[in-house]
Amino acid sequence: MNKQKILFLISTLILVIGIVGYNYYQNIFGELVTKDGAIYIGSNETINDVEKELFDFLGDDNNFNWLAQQKKYLNPKAGKYILTKGMSLNDVINLLRSGNQTPIKVSFNNQDTLEKFSGRISTQIEADSISILEIFKDPVFLKNNKLTEASVLGILIPNTYEFYWNASAETVANKLYQNTISFWTPSRIRQAKELGLTPGEVSTLASIVIKESSKADDRPKVARLYLNRLATGMKLQADPTVIYAIQQEKPDAVVQRVLRKDLTIDSPYNTYKNVGLPPGPICVPEKAALLAVLEAPEHDYIFMCADPDQPGYHAFARNYAGHLVNQRKWTNWLNSRKIYR
Repeated sequence: MNKQKILFLISTLILVIGIVGYNYYQNIFGELVTKDGAIYIGSNETINDVEKELFDFLGDDNNFNWLAQQKKYLNPKAGKYILTKGMSLNDVINLLRSGNQTPIKVSFNNQDTLEKFSGRISTQIEADSISILEIFKDPVFLKNNKLTEASVLGILIPNTYEFYWNASAETVANKLYQNTISFWTPSRIRQAKELGLTPGEVSTLASIVIKESSKADDRPKVARLYLNRLATGMKLQADPTVIYAIQQEKPDAVVQRVLRKDLTIDSPYNTYKNVGLPPGPICVPEKAALLAVLEAPEHDYIFMCADPDQPGYHAFARNYAGHLVNQRKWTNWLNSRKIYR
């Protein structure tokens, strides 16, 4: 073999090695992730499961499994991981191996049952609704926090909370409870005491106020009316509590109008039959509603009725005669729109 051929073979070999080396480098360290996004790795997922999760970002022609083995990434760490366009395969595996997941924002509003609340939370984290529901009904959790199944809704204050996606149901419950503890400062506990209420009772009354009025500026006035009734020993006669009692028996019932027959329902939530507050909140109380109770402005109204002239607001009265005028106006409005239930 002459010198020219040897040089040609050496050059070809160097070129092949260079191409292979370049391709190797690109596959491992080159920009491989094709778009921004997040993947969610479950607590029981395997490396093969993770590879499938990455398909939309890396495609199926990659060296993920091989490189994972080389870097000893064998046991995936659960969580939400943010991928950015242009990341290399090496970057991706380093991120997943580190367990440096991104927290998520969890929010909820004033659901009226623990079941609905648990369902809402389960759409945002890994834990399922059953495990979330179970922790809030767990006798040990309730006993340790001096709660009952009826009162536990009162420790849930709607807000936006930060959790890791794979946070346990117990972690979620404890954090939400601690947030409520933080809300009840000594000054707010003192405010409640001056109203003759415990923090739990304030939560119950706030939940009724939420359901009674959809207007933030109407709620403090509604709250004071109920406080006036409690102070004088009158029954609250709050329609939302009757509706709650109806829906405990018939969850799918739609009630736009409370009927006279409804007022005889035998339920601890029927405030037309029972004096005082019901056993617990009828929905998750918002912070603003809690403050509406604690900071309710003074007035001497003891009757109210929905005001058809101001949708969402109430017409107030100091005596029953004035209330009857407001009530007839509201009844006529319902009848004119054929709202009989």
